[in-house]
Amino acid sequence: MPVFLNAAAPEFETEFTAFLGAKREDSPDVDDIVAGIIADVRARGDDAVVELTAKFDRLELTADQLRFSEAEVDALIEQVPAEERVALELAATRIRAYHERQLPEDAQWTDEAGAELGWRWSAVSAAGLYVPGGLASYPSSVLMNAIPAKVAGVERLAITVPTPDGHANPLVLLAARLSGVDEIYRIGGAQAVAALAYGTETIPPVDKITGPGNAFVAAAKRRVFGKVGIDMIAGPSEILVIADNTADPEWVALDMLSQAEHDESAQAILVTDDATLADAVVKAVETQLETLERREIAGASWRDNGAVILVPNLETAAKVSDRVAPEHLELCVADPDRLAGLIKHAGAIFMGSWTPEAIGDYVGGPNHVLPTARSARFSSGLNVLDFMKKTTLSKMTPGALRAIGPAAETLAISESLEAHGLSVRARLNKLNELG
Repeated sequence: MPVFLNAAAPEFETEFTAFLGAKREDSPDVDDIVAGIIADVRARGDDAVVELTAKFDRLELTADQLRFSEAEVDALIEQVPAEERVALELAATRIRAYHERQLPEDAQWTDEAGAELGWRWSAVSAAGLYVPGGLASYPSSVLMNAIPAKVAGVERLAITVPTPDGHANPLVLLAARLSGVDEIYRIGGAQAVAALAYGTETIPPVDKITGPGNAFVAAAKRRVFGKVGIDMIAGPSEILVIADNTADPEWVALDMLSQAEHDESAQAILVTDDATLADAVVKAVETQLETLERREIAGASWRDNGAVILVPNLETAAKVSDRVAPEHLELCVADPDRLAGLIKHAGAIFMGSWTPEAIGDYVGGPNHVLPTARSARFSSGLNVLDFMKKTTLSKMTPGALRAIGPAAETLAISESLEAHGLSVRARLNKLNELG
């Protein structure tokens, strides 16, 4: 059964703190294996990738077959049913339009000392996107990762997607085409991450790697961080729904199950000020679990990680939610705008009962790659800025250096960095000579 908590109960703080600290996933110790795979790819390049692909994906390839040809992509895309193509094109259009609004502006100005200051934004030159394959094959994730990269101005975008037993998902390839992906490689696992980070004879290295994956992929991303940038280490999916007596119990139940069905380690939490609604939602969840296709997965998630939290008012609900800092937050209340103003920490907020989280997974526009495991307290979802970096600009005139240089010299001396101070003093002396 899910956890039932009451914010008015004297034991609430102790129980809620324990709930927040509960471990939801069994993280296998794969680091040593991953370290060996990365070392192998660094040492042997294509040969290692080919051998590991045969071992893990049961797919025999030669180095020149690692990359999908344009003809292969064209042929697979032709298999996509018209209805799915139209849906994916709509999603791509909306995601691109949303992310184009995130593009930052350069700035430059002259301050009171006469110094010209500013910054400029530029994209990373090359990015790699890891796309899960097999059963967990999500074309929507291709759009959510690749489109922001291209909007940012990434010149070269490569994706790796495992094709176990040679099976490729045509929708994934269509998503890549719609997103402007430049290269598609039929490889996966830690070896794909290593290839993207360090390069092989066939796969040039990238500057940043994004995208979800299993424990091996996550461990590989941790290990290559520093050599390349990464987006985040994603944990199991989670949703928190704040609902009042205006919410539809069946809708709330379905919204919670939409995340519970992802993974047995996923989490669905209901926070409400209405005990009657809470009971109705729990009953609706149990009813849906009788027939849901992925009922075994969703049922285990609800049983082991689910929670129902009763609060005295929605203000308390907002405080409870902020402590959870959920990946997805739904506000199924009469006045979602007011309640949203009280929320500080959430990966994405879905406002009002007509905004199911599933819309955000596909066609809403905002990114669905979001911080999990309470990391929304300090991080954001994937966005255009993840593929860009800011370079600061400074230009001193003689007058500006005369005005602020002495302070820099003083601070350099205070830190015992003589050459720092002398580099400023030499110029100040020249200005003194010139009068």
